[in-house]
Amino acid sequence: MKGKMSTNMGNIVIDRDVLAKYAGTATMECIGIAGMASLNVKDGFAKLLKKENAGRGVNVYIVNNKLKIELHVIVAYGVSIRAVAQNVLENVRYKIEEFTGLGIESINVVVEGVRIMDED
Repeated sequence: MKGKMSTNMGNIVIDRDVLAKYAGTATMECIGIAGMASLNVKDGFAKLLKKENAGRGVNVYIVNNKLKIELHVIVAYGVSIRAVAQNVLENVRYKIEEFTGLGIESINVVVEGVRIMDED
């Protein structure tokens, strides 16, 4: 299903993959996020995705032109998971609403793992 909007000049259709990639990129911008996670269903392990594959760690559902977004993330060790998740929620909500004009029904942040970050 795709996100649809009607304007006075015509219709705008946004593919779900575009929404997922945008939400994944907005998530990766947040401090405390080590990366997006891709679950291997076969053995249940979370795999850290590279930045260009951030959309694969996002599930987007469109119901009555409202978005339900599920973000699978890996957080950096030593950060407040609650604070990071709240920051992700606010950033993704703002960016998706500004980018698409579609309303968001819910955003769920699923923490799939913790990673120790290299100090460079």
